[in-house]
Amino acid sequence: ALPLDQMAGFMATLRATDGVGARCLEFLVLTAARSGEARGARRHEIDLHRKVWIVPAERMKGKKEHRVPLSPAAIALLKTLPAGEPEDLLFPSARGSLLSDMTLLMHMRRHKLDATPHGFRSTFRDWAGEHTNYPRELAEVALAHLKGDATEAAYWRGDVLEKRRRMMDDWAKFIAKPYKAGTAVSMTRRA
Repeated sequence: ALPLDQMAGFMATLRATDGVGARCLEFLVLTAARSGEARGARRHEIDLHRKVWIVPAERMKGKKEHRVPLSPAAIALLKTLPAGEPEDLLFPSARGSLLSDMTLLMHMRRHKLDATPHGFRSTFRDWAGEHTNYPRELAEVALAHLKGDATEAAYWRGDVLEKRRRMMDDWAKFIAKPYKAGTAVSMTRRA
């Protein structure tokens, strides 16, 4: 995982880097997605009107559809991508196929970072747990982690999309600004 105090600098560098791999890595960070989910994202999965990315069950580790609220930063990134057909990959390789996981890792190695693309999920979790008042369960749903025991899962029917939307907006804002130790996001500042 990349330490929180390095995120803003990394994001500024990443956003200044051209290429499909850089955009895919940026999208991965903004959505706290797994590498395969981001690399496999297709145009028809994105609903710009509702500002949500619907990852189909077959591409999810838990084999359950996952709705990802898209922050204004994620929407802005998506609007910079070239137009295409609904089945087209958002982040295709030069040959038009699935982007390699190594492509994302190489972006990080070029910047001499001791982290992996998957580590951004841990960075996100560190931020949510240490710098916000968001409930642990909300961050776990954002990461598409399976809910606790069978009893808890039976009673948890929704995916708290709108609460997660506020959290993902706050995450996008946090990684865009220089790190300040001792800062926390309050859930009570918005109704």
